[in-house]
Amino acid sequence: MPRLSKLSRSVAGKVVIVTGAASGMGRATAQLFADEGARVAVTDVADVAPVVDAISAAGGTAHGWRLDVADPADITRVVGEVAAKFGGIDALVNNAGISVRLPVDADDYESKWARALDVMLTAHVRMIRAALPHLRKSASPRIVNVASTEGLGATKLHSPYTAAKTGVIGLTRSLAVEFGSEGITVNCICPGPIDTPLVARVSAADRAKYVHRRIPMGRYGDPEEVAQMTLSLCLPAASFVTGAVIPVDGGLMVRNA
Repeated sequence: MPRLSKLSRSVAGKVVIVTGAASGMGRATAQLFADEGARVAVTDVADVAPVVDAISAAGGTAHGWRLDVADPADITRVVGEVAAKFGGIDALVNNAGISVRLPVDADDYESKWARALDVMLTAHVRMIRAALPHLRKSASPRIVNVASTEGLGATKLHSPYTAAKTGVIGLTRSLAVEFGSEGITVNCICPGPIDTPLVARVSAADRAKYVHRRIPMGRYGDPEEVAQMTLSLCLPAASFVTGAVIPVDGGLMVRNA
């Protein structure tokens, strides 16, 4: 039957770069985009071959690059190679991150602070700047920055991480305004407690206590649940959604007690 709507909900054939894609939410995002027919640039400072192999074995299209997002030259090189290999860039998912936990009076605080901002905020800007000429040629250009619920609240001993993620939210809003007239959407996802390798380090007892006390849905999220929101924001149909800051947190941020 003829369609009554005109906006596409398909990313088939689109080119997407995912940073931090070797594991966790990044891997789930790369795999989901590939499942939906996108051509995926799988990037990480860690080995991405297992992710690329899994996508290829499932019939998807992906290519891997080693990318240190703290290295400006690496960003310029990889983004250029992605555009050359796939013929352009339609979407950028800034997902790469690190865990930083220490008191503000720690001897190595300033070096950890600088590293946190370099990897989780400045790198986002550098990736966007490098990809921008290619995004401007896309029919449906999309940028999704992955922040955290730590950017909406705060946890003791996480000040470098919290500052970086809060900065990502501000960057998203500012660039959404800057790029609005060009049709480039810029949105931000704030994952809450997600079942990733980092979370696996927490004891089962502590996890159960946290879930009971803080999460209305009573569980940790799955990385694919974050990836699904990322994909939704990258659809051609998501053309009037920009500057949004979306928690994917099982209700964490709306719970008062």
